[in-house]
Amino acid sequence: MSAKSSKKEPADDVAGDRSILPAKLSKKELADRIQALCVLVVDDNQYMRKTVRNLLVNCGVKDIYEAGDGITALDTIRTVGPDVVVLDWEMPLLSGAELVRIVRSPGVFPMPDVPIIMLSGYGERWRVVEAMRLGVNEYLIKPVSAKALYDRLVSITLQPRPTVQLGDYYGPEPRKLAAETVDDVNLATTLVPPLVV
Repeated sequence: MSAKSSKKEPADDVAGDRSILPAKLSKKELADRIQALCVLVVDDNQYMRKTVRNLLVNCGVKDIYEAGDGITALDTIRTVGPDVVVLDWEMPLLSGAELVRIVRSPGVFPMPDVPIIMLSGYGERWRVVEAMRLGVNEYLIKPVSAKALYDRLVSITLQPRPTVQLGDYYGPEPRKLAAETVDDVNLATTLVPPLVV
């Protein structure tokens, strides 16, 4: 585990200043953004935690915490305030799906907007759909490459989807919904006749 002892201040939170990110970053600026991330790796398998930690280090991330179960992960999210959580699906005590359900409870959990990457050995369609329904930002299947993990970190950091509440759902705006909104705006602008002054 990292030796960081104090809770992060909002000014340190990379996620907090996402809205002011420039449209195009140089490779150095992008590397600096990734390097500044604080990532929590949650997996009951110690070997897998070490593997993911090594992948993150290869991506440039320096501030990495680990949790061996969901209950420890909830405590670590509360005390450390990570920018991203990389989470396994199958764990004892509290599964990845149950942890996401708790975290994505605004008013109950203090950090319901923390980006979550589900990293699972299971790739069945129903699991991916369930993870997205629960509010996971990204879903990766083990074994994962450093590039795939890096691409998801970049996506979450530089192109975050807005957090929305749709009925019982709380999490990142679904990609399909985001695409439909853009299509609706484009359709509306083509259907509305130009204003003649």
